[in-house]
Amino acid sequence: MPPDSVRQIPASRGHTNGMKTAISIPDDIFADAERLAKRTRKSRSRLFSDAVREYLARHAPEEVTEAMNRVCDGLGCPKDEFSSVAASRILEKREW
Repeated sequence: MPPDSVRQIPASRGHTNGMKTAISIPDDIFADAERLAKRTRKSRSRLFSDAVREYLARHAPEEVTEAMNRVCDGLGCPKDEFSSVAASRILEKREW
């Protein structure tokens, strides 16, 4: 195998299913993550997976909007064009 290729480890190895990867992070962040993992009784893998999952959710606002729209559709909320436009303008100005 060439040295610069990615080595994939079968998902059945280790304690978790999924892709295994190596990342470089600053020492202080790693230390904070270690303390949090111990305090919350989570593995580092679980902690980092949870953190990436939350980060992805925060950076996919269209998915949040779609989910909220599905809830409103399920409740039978009537569409109010003025309120929709006003809310969109306000939300566009906010940092998520």
